[in-house]
Amino acid sequence: MTTPNPTASDIGPTDARQTDTTIRLGVLGCGHVGGALIRLVDAHAGVIAQRTGVQLVVTRVGVRDTSRDRDVPVAASVFTDDAASVVDSDDVDLVVELIGGTDPAQSLVVAALDAHKPVVTANKELIAHAGVELFDRAAASGVDFLFEASVGGGIPLIRPLRESVAGDRIRRVLGIVNGTTNYILTRMSESGAGFDEALAEAQALGYAEADPTADIEGFDAAAKAAIVASIAFGALVTLGDVHREGITDITIDDIDAARKLGYVVKLLAIADEQGDDVAVRVHPAMVPDDHPLAAVRESFNAVFIEGDAVGELMLYGRGAGGGPTASAVLGDIVDAARNLAGGHPGAAMGTLASRRIRPIGDVESQFYVPMEVIDRPGVLAAIAGVFGRHGVSIKLMQQHGLGDEAQLNLVTHPAAESDFTATLDELRGHEAVKSVGRMLRVIGDDT
Repeated sequence: MTTPNPTASDIGPTDARQTDTTIRLGVLGCGHVGGALIRLVDAHAGVIAQRTGVQLVVTRVGVRDTSRDRDVPVAASVFTDDAASVVDSDDVDLVVELIGGTDPAQSLVVAALDAHKPVVTANKELIAHAGVELFDRAAASGVDFLFEASVGGGIPLIRPLRESVAGDRIRRVLGIVNGTTNYILTRMSESGAGFDEALAEAQALGYAEADPTADIEGFDAAAKAAIVASIAFGALVTLGDVHREGITDITIDDIDAARKLGYVVKLLAIADEQGDDVAVRVHPAMVPDDHPLAAVRESFNAVFIEGDAVGELMLYGRGAGGGPTASAVLGDIVDAARNLAGGHPGAAMGTLASRRIRPIGDVESQFYVPMEVIDRPGVLAAIAGVFGRHGVSIKLMQQHGLGDEAQLNLVTHPAAESDFTATLDELRGHEAVKSVGRMLRVIGDDT
């Protein structure tokens, strides 16, 4: 941290106005987000200085290959392939971690915090795996550790949960937090494209990686769900606590069946309180077509929050991409820089309680299931009896077709997943049931 400001020609950014304090940034990673961030700092440094009295400058950038042309407004001498030297440098006051993953990101972040340097990150995997340790280290060093961009890209979410609704009791948070899967499901719903075709479109547009496993199998959303649950409920939730299912088995038939019942299929991250427990899961779900989340299309994200006092609110926007994510990162940088310049301690995360994470078998949901049945007298009553024996109440039952083509589509009232699973097991062996289709959970009035 220096006063006064070094000249722009020394370090890259073009606004050399004098301000109270200059905060020197060390950026780890210069990919889509890192490059967009450096360009934002360069473009907005003057406005930030006018508003805050803090001048932001990028003095070190850690990259794997220093020979690449990265089209960012900093001198070539700023780049280094020694990431540790960025953290250790006397010319760096605040570290921005944008390399992703846990190794070497975790060791670099730990080193920065132990050196009393604030850290801003967009690394959801790091937070989901090692958040508690990093929160504690930041608190011990009295510096900020901020991670707004780790969930929802450019959507302000972490700060509202930590600050705006901190005095409320949050009951449930559910949302679309992965743009790749939302784009795929949108294309399947609106154009009739199959999963493979929709995925190929997403890859061609840059919404999906060459290896899309983290997105389509729900790993990305699960990491974000762990972070959201930890903050919303003050609970210690890690990635391993999150029940996870992806969308690779979703078919056009599933989407068409949902549409006929007045639902759309979305991959949701859900965290809520069930009794004294916290339940956290990621899975495809049928969302009523009049629910705000049903209208979230293509690569957009949205998070729906339910609280005792606030009622219902939704945060919506682009959940990925260099620009939106860099915007959220820069917001955190400004907050941390102001605290650092003012000599204020970092914003403490608070203690995360060890609350019971409810196993998926004990989680209550509504369920949809299709089945092919024999069309003869007494079959409906027999099937209803199977549900009743396991304590699962049927909310809606529709029959399509006759004779050998008879199909039942059922939606239940809220029930424990273990009870519903036991119901399906019995139905698969029932003489009147020819086949049981894919189960989908349902977001309804009660769940």
